[in-house]
Amino acid sequence: MAELHDLTALEQGELLHRCEISPGELAEHYLDRIARLDDVGAFITVAEERISTCARELVVKPLGASPLWGVPTAIKDLNLTRGVRTTFGSAVFADFVPDVSDNVTLSIEAAGMISLGKTNTPEFGSPCYTEPDVAPPAVTPWDRTRIAGGSSGGAAAAVAAGLVPVAQGSDGGGSIRIPASCCGLVGLKPTRGRISPSPMYGDAAGLATAGPIARSVRDAAAFLDVLAGRRTGDPFWAPEEQLPFLDACERPPGRLRIARFIEPLIAETAVDAECVAAWENASTLLASLGHEIVDIPRPLPVEAVAVFETVWSVGTAMSVVNLAPDQRSQIRPLTRWLTERGEAVSGPEFGLALAELRRYAAATLEALAPYDAVLTPTLATPPPKVGAIRDDADPAADFQAQKEFTPWTSAWNVTGMPAISLPLHWTPSGLPVGVMLAARPAQESLLLSLSAQIEAAALWDHRLPPGW
Repeated sequence: MAELHDLTALEQGELLHRCEISPGELAEHYLDRIARLDDVGAFITVAEERISTCARELVVKPLGASPLWGVPTAIKDLNLTRGVRTTFGSAVFADFVPDVSDNVTLSIEAAGMISLGKTNTPEFGSPCYTEPDVAPPAVTPWDRTRIAGGSSGGAAAAVAAGLVPVAQGSDGGGSIRIPASCCGLVGLKPTRGRISPSPMYGDAAGLATAGPIARSVRDAAAFLDVLAGRRTGDPFWAPEEQLPFLDACERPPGRLRIARFIEPLIAETAVDAECVAAWENASTLLASLGHEIVDIPRPLPVEAVAVFETVWSVGTAMSVVNLAPDQRSQIRPLTRWLTERGEAVSGPEFGLALAELRRYAAATLEALAPYDAVLTPTLATPPPKVGAIRDDADPAADFQAQKEFTPWTSAWNVTGMPAISLPLHWTPSGLPVGVMLAARPAQESLLLSLSAQIEAAALWDHRLPPGW
């Protein structure tokens, strides 16, 4: 007989709907697993007092409630949670407890989901690995000597280790899709403006968005339905769909025209043979499902990289602009290096970089307009060892190594397109390797329909990591 954590999030929601288990009992099941099995660096804070309060309030499922009502989840430690410690992955905020919650937290609570706590993230969510000063490194359950990716590494480690059925991540340059690939999961970066960043609005470039990390496409779609929506004051918003995203998983996508390329976009680097094989096998699978596969040249020019880096470094500087000198002395070397780069950019230079980035995005969208989806590897290598990318002595080398590990993901943050990493490949030694698909802006429904079709053909749900 299957254990509760063997079930999908939607299956757990169905048990709750039938009153075969209570939200409190389900939360206790996962709390016990966290206490015994979190050797993957998943959580920074477990919010036990908050959990018991939420569970007591969930007595009767309201009519029309989310199918994930009562299902446990977790919130990334970059998101404000009123009354629960929120560190932003930084020693500077090790004891910070906000007095407000942001839109992500409020949306999860409004859906009747129970957050078990705050998941591990690197300082201010900047690097593609999760090795902060405030918690142990987040590692992939498939090999606990290797990184879970970042910056949503704790969220992915939690889902992959069966500590929560779904978790929220955020993605400004790949931070949902990178850990999804490292941990053998589904990770979806939605369209720009699909999920409100209220009330912070700290990302002037519109690169970052929240999104779901899950074991299945349908769980990811159901969680996207929880998170999606605009709030008054949002600077960007996506067209609202007529049907829940979960419904899209039941509709066949039809015959699609899918572009593919494998040339790295933001760094000249070799692509590991396993990542090439994953991409080739995905192409073959898509063709067998009746889709047209078209090879295309890289859609984003190399000149865009320097512009993106200018915008990224200014964004990092904005994260620390209000810190006192004694607090600045506590930030990590990479954060300090990026901050210094960002502070060296003048206001007019930043404005010009934003405008140039918009033009590159527009040209890329025009180049990709004839295609329904775009296929690339998610990452250039399987998950590396903990510490292999991080270089405190040489932050410039650290940043370059990150670019070489993730040479495709940030392109879709620039364009604002939805993109998903799917766990379609494993190496002979058992490491997961993701494959990435992107779709036109506001086409999450098509992307989820296609992903559900792929999932039905590939059947990855039988794969479980050691210690499950």
